[in-house]
Amino acid sequence: MAKRGVPLALCFVMGVLMAVQFFVPHPLSRYVYENVLDWMQIVSVFALAVGVIGLGRIHWRRVVVRRAGWRYSIATLAGLAVMGILGVVGGIEQGTPYAWLFRYVQAPMQSTMMSLLAFFVVSAAYRGFRVRTREAGILLAAAMVVMLGRVPIGEAIHRAIPIASNWVLNVPNTAAMRGITIGIGLGAISTSLRIIFGVERSYLGVE
Repeated sequence: MAKRGVPLALCFVMGVLMAVQFFVPHPLSRYVYENVLDWMQIVSVFALAVGVIGLGRIHWRRVVVRRAGWRYSIATLAGLAVMGILGVVGGIEQGTPYAWLFRYVQAPMQSTMMSLLAFFVVSAAYRGFRVRTREAGILLAAAMVVMLGRVPIGEAIHRAIPIASNWVLNVPNTAAMRGITIGIGLGAISTSLRIIFGVERSYLGVE
């Protein structure tokens, strides 16, 4: 009981405290907020260490038992060890081996992954833009207008296409994004309240 009661009490106190300091502008509340941010950085370092250890254990087990894709686990462990050692020993400034590997190995791999994702996006768009309903037809028409308005051929077809494209992005798209943002904010508030008052305890390993 104590193992769960202490985290629940700490979560409640800190949640209420941070909510109060947000709505009460006072030098004391600002001091508390800045100190909490400092402690968050300290805790995040330990959380990073826990994550690295957990990642290493998971991939090491895959290598030991030769699970499917264990060779990728070797690459993951090797990359983790090499980048970690080079970062600690040689630093991360420009001109160091760490910076060279980051620029000429990791960055190109990230670019490759993003370029491959483009094909999946095109495939998903093809399936999503099939005109089966009125809503799908509206979505297809809006997508065509936006895409044509973003390239020179759209203006070559008609000068009104870029104007229509900007209108779609600035009016209906912005309205929808604001609605989504409001929904995300309400969801975050409700989830925060559930955590503060102990209703949501999944972070304690409790269903």
